[in-house]
Amino acid sequence: MTAMNASSWINEKMQEWLDEKNVADTLSQSVPNNITSFMGLELLDVADVIRPYPEVIDYLQQVKDDSFLDELVKFNGGKETQDAIYAYLKKYGMRCAGEIDITRPRWSEKPTTLVPMILSHIKNFEPGAGDRKFEQGRQSALKKEQELLERLQQLPDGEQKAEQTKRMIGLIRNFIGYREYPKYGMINRYFVYKKALLKEAEQLLQAGVIHEKEDIYYLTFEELRSVVGTNKIDYRMIGKRKDEYKLYEKLTPPRVITSDGEIIAGRYKRSNLPAEAIVGLPVSSGVIEGRARVILNMEDADLEDGDILVTSFTDPSWTPLFVSIKGLVTEVGGLMTHGAVIAREYGISAVVGVDNATKLIDDGQRIRVNGTDGYVEILS
Repeated sequence: MTAMNASSWINEKMQEWLDEKNVADTLSQSVPNNITSFMGLELLDVADVIRPYPEVIDYLQQVKDDSFLDELVKFNGGKETQDAIYAYLKKYGMRCAGEIDITRPRWSEKPTTLVPMILSHIKNFEPGAGDRKFEQGRQSALKKEQELLERLQQLPDGEQKAEQTKRMIGLIRNFIGYREYPKYGMINRYFVYKKALLKEAEQLLQAGVIHEKEDIYYLTFEELRSVVGTNKIDYRMIGKRKDEYKLYEKLTPPRVITSDGEIIAGRYKRSNLPAEAIVGLPVSSGVIEGRARVILNMEDADLEDGDILVTSFTDPSWTPLFVSIKGLVTEVGGLMTHGAVIAREYGISAVVGVDNATKLIDDGQRIRVNGTDGYVEILS
């Protein structure tokens, strides 16, 4: 094989791989039974309930206190709004950013976190957007499935291959969403544990043993059990751990660290990329352009339909933001991390593992995200 033939063969195989990746990403859109992707779509339904009531919308634009739900009944449409938000919190209120950390305030504890997203949905979408988005993704997946099956039918033994493939696609689409339920169940239980621990903390606070309930967060479980049994606590230790926590918060962890503590550094080895391209991992195919919104905290999100979210990382609590964006860029992540999975299910082009993305890209810049080849370009 000559060098030219080898190059042609490599390009052909690469194109076949990209075509397969595009098919797989499209087939991942709008799968049923995914509790996490439904969480994003159902907040659009909450926005639909509130949209007809201008008094409520004006009130929500001013709220800063987490007791705002109690005041809603004073306004026309307030009871309907209150019921819709409470129903959403009953199902998803145990979630929050960094939800693996039991000390983080849950949406049920800090419902003001949801208000900017609800207001954004009211502004950016028409009624029924949740159902339409899901159906659009489902139709795209069905169309891609049909195209794939028609191509397979042209091959030798095509009917058999098409039948087997259709069965496998059905299995994957029907069951892949269930992978979200273990995490959903685990976080549900975490909130139960947290409320039980805070109940003990309240009793310690009333007894004058601790200064504030959150001080128990700086104790191990065994230390807390000892404090509950003895009503004695070493506040020098609490103070020391608080100081250490503030220090640790300022540290930037390495992208890869082994169980032995070894830090592994490296660079992407890629070729044939545009000059000045910012390289990452392709996790959801498609090429799109738009306004970059660099957001580090969900509460600061001010998105418009079609923006590109640039952030350090996402977890399930970020899902309601995904309904407003058409592109995603994160500093941390891989093929099966949260941002990548939900991006594919929502049909969003995404590149993850982009070192220093939130520093290299300025908020408001126009960028191009190539989720097929895995890089980002700054256009202006």
